[in-house]
Amino acid sequence: MSVLGAVILVVEDEPQMRKFIRASLSSHGYRVLEAERAAEAIMRVTSHNPELVLLDLGLPDGDGIALTRQLREWTRVPIIVLSARGREDDKVSALDAGADDYLTKPFGVNELLARMRVALRHALSRDVAAPAPALEFGDLKIDLVRRQVSRGGEELHLTPIEYKLLVLLAQNAGKVLTHRHILNEVWGAAYAAHTHYVRVHMAELRKKVEADPSRPKLLVTEPGVGYRLRDRLLPG
Repeated sequence: MSVLGAVILVVEDEPQMRKFIRASLSSHGYRVLEAERAAEAIMRVTSHNPELVLLDLGLPDGDGIALTRQLREWTRVPIIVLSARGREDDKVSALDAGADDYLTKPFGVNELLARMRVALRHALSRDVAAPAPALEFGDLKIDLVRRQVSRGGEELHLTPIEYKLLVLLAQNAGKVLTHRHILNEVWGAAYAAHTHYVRVHMAELRKKVEADPSRPKLLVTEPGVGYRLRDRLLPG
């Protein structure tokens, strides 16, 4: 998968918004496909195999969350939701359905492009056969072979839960992970309702990983939704 010249499917029923996104992406070297309806989007994904989908939630013939679930039954194409719905419940529902990211309208072109780069890079690294032996974010290094974490060359002593939490976020860098997803992956499905577990352990992890835990730069909170390990190219 190549970021430069990647094929992007824009699923949006508003002509002016489609025009805006098409012009913005085309000027940065992306190839753009368009769909106005959910049924049309499925046909485009099936026939053209786009490398990323930008999806509006309110479509004339169905809901974008339902479409996300349907696509996730057979494809891992990155999906970024672009919606005027700003409620936390909508964000959580879209991400739990399988979306990779969520942007609330109106949004800036630079932020959209940055989140697209993150999603495309993440998909590319996921498709590489051999996993990376180490993950690095600035001066933070996660050695997956030795199960060691260091910052600025100094080893950090993490608990097993903190290590699993950090690795999960790092392997999905730039992607929002909901509380439910984190709980399922780190603690197991039986703990899906215990969101306070994530908050408590994230606070402890930040004390060890962040230079200033009260103003985290790497492990950021998505209020009411979950957490994201900030990719180096993600603004803010």
